[in-house]
Formats: sequence, structure tokens, C-alpha cells
Amino acid sequence: WCKRPKTLKEKETVAAEAILTQRANWKNVVLAVENLERAGILSMEKILTCGLANLELLIRPSGFYRLKAQRLKVLAGFIVDECGGTEKAGGMFTEQLRKGLLSLKGIGEETADDILLYAFERPVFVIDEYTRRLAKELKLTDDFSYAHLQQVFEQGLGRKNYALYQDFHALIVIDGKVK
Repeated sequence: WCKRPKTLKEKETVAAEAILTQRANWKNVVLAVENLERAGILSMEKILTCGLANLELLIRPSGFYRLKAQRLKVLAGFIVDECGGTEKAGGMFTEQLRKGLLSLKGIGEETADDILLYAFERPVFVIDEYTRRLAKELKLTDDFSYAHLQQVFEQGLGRKNYALYQDFHALIVIDGKVK
């Protein structure tokens, strides 16, 4: 996810993975992505035109496959139909793109910011369970709301830089997985 720069295909894969990883084990997400890749459906346009039953079958390993197939279709529709494709979405202002992502059913702040940071390389720090645990462990704050923790990490890192945010967040996740 921290590869830089990303190809259009890699950006679309990361966006799809942001949906598939919701309440899922990463190994199962990898299996689902491999299924999509083998079927030639790992792009926003292909996801949009793929039949729902076929999409469900392909992403089944990621769990909650019916719900996630619907969410993938909604995301793909937003990117393709409303934004004009991944490249054009990448040219949108961050707040406009975030607002659009948050308006989609099944995409909350963490998933939206995940897509913004890792797919569209925007300096938006992702707050996930690993980040919350670290903030609690280090007693960084008493307020663990998403917006407050995001502000704490962004201010603490000192400068808005997507590469710094990607690398720092990745280190938090790695640290959280080995504990």
C-alpha cells in the first residue's frame, strides 16, 4: 500500500481492498483480490459492470461478501460515474473527494481516509484500531474520537505529507500486529 508512485491499476486495487478489508483477515482479502485479478475484474469499471452474483462469488473469502459486493459496486459507481474515473477522482480537491466517499453507504471515516491516503496519496491520517490502541497505550489523549485522534497524529507529525503518513501508519499497523 505504501508503494510510490502507484499505477492506476494499483490505486483501484487499493480502493477495492479498503472495502474488502472491513472486518476481515488480510489473508482472506488477498484471496478475494486474487480471485478478482484472475477473473479480470480488478478495476472500478469492471466491478461496476460485473454481475452482483459473480462479484459475490469472487470476493467470498473476504467475508460478508454480499454486503461488500454491494459496497464495491457503490464505490465503483461513485468513482466511474460521479467522478469520471479514477484519474479524474485523483484530480479532485481532497475535501470534495472525502465528502463524496463519506456519502456512500458502507464507507465511514476510516475507509474513506484509507482510500484517500493509500489510493489517492492525500495527506489524511487514517485512524484505525491499531492507532487507537497506540494512542491509549501512550496516553496521548483522553479523547479517542476519530476527528480528535486524527488531529493529534497530524499535528504530532508536524507536516502534511502523504508519504510520511503512509509510512507512519504502516509502522503502527505492523507494531500492532506483533503485540
